[in-house]
Amino acid sequence: MLEYRVSARRVDAHGSLAAAKEAEIVLDTALDGRPDAFNPAELFLAAIAACMIKGIERVVPMLRFNLRGVEVRLHGVRQDSPPKMVSVDYELIVDTDEDDRRLDLLHLNVRKFGTISNTVAAATRLEGVIRRA
Repeated sequence: MLEYRVSARRVDAHGSLAAAKEAEIVLDTALDGRPDAFNPAELFLAAIAACMIKGIERVVPMLRFNLRGVEVRLHGVRQDSPPKMVSVDYELIVDTDEDDRRLDLLHLNVRKFGTISNTVAAATRLEGVIRRA
């Protein structure tokens, strides 16, 4: 089993800081929001994107998959009462010359072995597509 630790602290009424290892992230915890930091919903979506990109990095050598770049675009829908994310749609955009079958294989591996994406998919609707850049 792997374990992770993150700590967060309120800086002031306009924001907070989260820390893990030697990294820090400014958090938008202000009631009126702030444009220079991720709010909790955006962090949630960013975690899914990071999971997918990390999954791609993990399987690319095993599949001998050639790519030049990856982009993930996500759209989350939040309901107000009770507050929760009801769906997340994503688009994986891969800059590659690999054929469609290999692109689908990459997508299958990303969906099958993603810690965060599997956790999210168990709790809400997570759907997406993979396409060539």
